[in-house]
Amino acid sequence: MVLLVVLAGLACGFINVLAGSGSLISLPILIFMGLDAKVANGTNRVAILCQNIVGVGGYYRQGVLDTRHGPRLMVPAVVGALLGAKLAVELDENLMRLVISLVMFLMLGVILVKPKRWLEGAVAPQREGFRLGEVLVFFAIGVYGGFIQAGVGVFLLAGLVLQSGYDLVKANAVKLLIVLGYTPFALAIFIWEGQVDWTYGLLLACGNMLGAWLGTKVAVSWGPAFVRWVLIAVVAVSAVRMLGLSLGWF
Repeated sequence: MVLLVVLAGLACGFINVLAGSGSLISLPILIFMGLDAKVANGTNRVAILCQNIVGVGGYYRQGVLDTRHGPRLMVPAVVGALLGAKLAVELDENLMRLVISLVMFLMLGVILVKPKRWLEGAVAPQREGFRLGEVLVFFAIGVYGGFIQAGVGVFLLAGLVLQSGYDLVKANAVKLLIVLGYTPFALAIFIWEGQVDWTYGLLLACGNMLGAWLGTKVAVSWGPAFVRWVLIAVVAVSAVRMLGLSLGWF
């Protein structure tokens, strides 16, 4: 059982650093271990926090982390995550899963139709100061990330590529920075509500950290083209999974 949790964390951390939705692996494993869905949601944040410390450090050392504009994007995401985490301890998830699955199917079409934008980013990205569009986008993503976490990386990548103009590798680095910024606040709410199992959380974190370390190496070495194909696979599987959960298929 210990090995299963650590391996789930390894897969989760690797996928999260390259694309996102790794929590669609870790959350079912935690529930399989006997945790309540809300406790699994909170426990998963322990691993996400540790994973992103390693991931951000890895991208920073390899020179692809935007330390100037990236931290600014954390502000609306943190505010949104506080609201989302509060909602997570009170609301049912099925309707949100259904909406998210439909949005993911639409996003899959965008990724397939406009590959160049995802590989190269914007020709002249505008990254000075706050822009209203960015504030609204990252606040909304923060709400979702605080609520359930699973799949938030995909939406952050979409915002960072299509709204902020990053290519996929640099977007992945900023994505981890944003999640690292809001996760402690969301985790604090779950801890306050007694919805964290520290034993499973720390075991999962061991796997997540190793997966994050490997993922940053692969992302930088293999480049945006490889990351795009990973993202396509992750979005397709996540969309089907979210739809199935919302409709009670599995």
